[in-house]
Amino acid sequence: MLQAIETRTAGTTPDERREEKKVAVHGAATVRFEHRHGDTRLATLYHHDPLRVLLPTPRRDDLPIAVLATTSGGMVGGDRMDIDLSVGPGARALVTTQAAEKVYRSTGEDCRIDTRVTVEAGGWLEWLPQEAIVFEGSRLRRLTRIDVAPDARLIAGEMLVFGRAAFGETVTRGLIRDAWEVFRDGRALWADALHLDGDIAETLNHPAGFGGAAACATLLHAAPDALRHRDALRALVEAAEGARVGVTGFDGLLVVRILGGDARAVRRTYAALWSGLRAEAAGLPTRLPRLWEV
Repeated sequence: MLQAIETRTAGTTPDERREEKKVAVHGAATVRFEHRHGDTRLATLYHHDPLRVLLPTPRRDDLPIAVLATTSGGMVGGDRMDIDLSVGPGARALVTTQAAEKVYRSTGEDCRIDTRVTVEAGGWLEWLPQEAIVFEGSRLRRLTRIDVAPDARLIAGEMLVFGRAAFGETVTRGLIRDAWEVFRDGRALWADALHLDGDIAETLNHPAGFGGAAACATLLHAAPDALRHRDALRALVEAAEGARVGVTGFDGLLVVRILGGDARAVRRTYAALWSGLRAEAAGLPTRLPRLWEV
């Protein structure tokens, strides 16, 4: 919802007050699943424009699914999205997004996406949004904070696409801050932040930086037995084409990095690793939500 915010100052004229008006977009979504009567059911649902939560019928033998949609068509400077996702004890669910998130050029204000993911005892949650496309001159700050119980399990990921390849656009300036914080039972397990600011072309093109990559992605798997699946994940990596992939693991957490000169190849690799990992770690179908196949 567009909200007109007016700051009034004593002694200012009506024209001056009109100039002080600011338009802010602050979307929010809260989704919680709980295990009730032998099955996982939606327990809490809240959304505020321009975020909407859709609840399509899941495929046979698959998890309940929630889909986030941004009705505004993208984010501009000053926009903010707050997302809160959780599953209760023993609940299992998947949350994704309807389409790629577009982050348009900003004249100075930052866009913010803050996501909190909570998985309680014995729960399983997949949080796999589609890619965020950052336009030339955009300013994005994104933070994903994950809290998992000691015996909870999760797959989570994010993708970034640098510019609109179909228009021949490259990203040379702007702000990209993409941060992760992972906690287990209240204890900090892993924190990571990508920070590119100002003239970012050199970093994106430098061989010791992104090497001219058009996109990158991070995929996480947190579980007590996460390291047991490392070799299976690396076997999936060997079959990936068109992207560079690295896998590391420690203390019940697998971290996968994907980098490639073709955004479509990064997306295919990200999707293949996700679908293979969910089958390996949870015995779920090796397939993606229908929206990912459009």
